[in-house]
Amino acid sequence: MKLTFLGTGTSVGVPTIGCHCKVCTSSDPHDRRMRCSAMIETEQTRIVIDAGPDFRMQMLPQPFRRIDAVLLTHIHYDHAGGIDDLRPFCQFGEVNVYADRDTSRGLMHTVPYCFAEHRYPGAPAIRLHAIDHHVPMQVNELQVVPFIVFHGRLPITAYRIGNLAYITDMKSIADEEMVWLHDVDTLVVNALRFAPEHHAHQSVDDAVAFARKVGARQTWLVHSCHDIGLHEEVNRLLPADIQLAFDGQEVDIL
Repeated sequence: MKLTFLGTGTSVGVPTIGCHCKVCTSSDPHDRRMRCSAMIETEQTRIVIDAGPDFRMQMLPQPFRRIDAVLLTHIHYDHAGGIDDLRPFCQFGEVNVYADRDTSRGLMHTVPYCFAEHRYPGAPAIRLHAIDHHVPMQVNELQVVPFIVFHGRLPITAYRIGNLAYITDMKSIADEEMVWLHDVDTLVVNALRFAPEHHAHQSVDDAVAFARKVGARQTWLVHSCHDIGLHEEVNRLLPADIQLAFDGQEVDIL
């Protein structure tokens, strides 16, 4: 199974419009971060987690093939604003989009034309599935288990796929949810910046402490803003088993 980081940035992306800091003006491509999204692939199956406003640009370099499932974490624009860009993939048939019930309702409000009884020609053909947390679902040969983390006070969906756990926009997690992280080999989790603390996102120190609690063999940090610092410098500060991911990075999942 292969994980591709389509985007590793926060809601405004990096570089940030109007900013001239050393990160936003860096010539290192590792410091350019589109909005957060990921893709999991096997020979038979392709799953995308979140489709934000950069989704079109993120998919252009990728081989054109069917998307078997789009898993949404929550309705915020930087995670769901690119749903309309699924339309090229509808030539393979309806695209199955999975989201919890609150996100499903929000999506139908945000892009109602995608779910009209008589869609106008060209609108993406989406089959929306309202999912329940902790109930495993099957996408071809891959089992997906949705569980809950908190983005401030907002409950959002994290996903366990085999030995991979993908968590974004987390500030906290209830103790009872930790069972879904048992024996995770590869952890993806958000780390906004070192300081100051944010009311709805983990800092780097929070993310490192959480990674140690989970005990994954490898942890990749995502959803990072320009305040985190230069990619190369940050990774020198971090332990080898906890590193900043970058856009376009590919990781083999055991």
